[in-house]
Amino acid sequence: MTSETYALLDSGIGRKLERFGRFVLARPCAQALWQPQRPEADWSAADATFDREEGHRWQNRDRLPEQWNIEVEGVRFRLSGTDFGHLGIFPEQRDGWHWLRQTLRQAVANRAGSKPRVLNLFAYSGGSTLAAALEGAEVCHLDASAGMVQWARENAALNNLQAAPIRWIVDDAHKFLAREIKRGRRYDAIILDPPSFGRGAQGEIYKIERDLPRTLEFCCSLLSDTPLLFLLSAHTPGITPTVLRHLLHDAFGQRPGRLQEGEMLLTGAEPVRPVPNGCFVRWAAC
Repeated sequence: MTSETYALLDSGIGRKLERFGRFVLARPCAQALWQPQRPEADWSAADATFDREEGHRWQNRDRLPEQWNIEVEGVRFRLSGTDFGHLGIFPEQRDGWHWLRQTLRQAVANRAGSKPRVLNLFAYSGGSTLAAALEGAEVCHLDASAGMVQWARENAALNNLQAAPIRWIVDDAHKFLAREIKRGRRYDAIILDPPSFGRGAQGEIYKIERDLPRTLEFCCSLLSDTPLLFLLSAHTPGITPTVLRHLLHDAFGQRPGRLQEGEMLLTGAEPVRPVPNGCFVRWAAC
């Protein structure tokens, strides 16, 4: 059974308190420099806590199931507590998933049955892949981790997308992009959320400050003649919406359409303070 949904409950003194389905978790949050609004008793009542200062480990991990499901923006996810404190979802991306679905839905309606082709790089557990596929797009999902690609495939099954036109690729991003350019393949929409530091499938090193401009050059070479959208996000400290906008402009140029930028936020019901967790820039043709 899928439990709705995600909510930020509180934040402060370097922590965040979140609800994922029926489970409440406390995890680190470097941006939360302010004081919590809820009493400490609410934090102590969390089902489990991940603490980086205590050897990067979970406390009360046995209170959580091995895995459980939630639904965010109409997309179902399988969650599990990893050794790094991640769960298999970045909920600050949910506004992007909403925008992606709306934009593709309009594009599909205008194309009279033609499926948009979408490339999702550094695709993690597949939130953007699934959002696009649910709107009828053909998707190429790429991640350097075979385990994360398998996790994304399981999420696709949760969303009844086993037969959807999704290519599942485990590869280094730049090597794959260069091959796609040689093949003459083109995409109507490109999505990427590059890591601050990552390793490719064969141990290749990715550093966002060094490699992101080249990644964007590759991506823009793969855009179709009538592109629909481009969504770029990042979680790296020091990379702001303005930085992303300048980088996209260098690779993308000035194009007619709608350009938006901003912070990605973890949010809850009022009066919970939103927590910034990365930033984005996105372009849509209409």
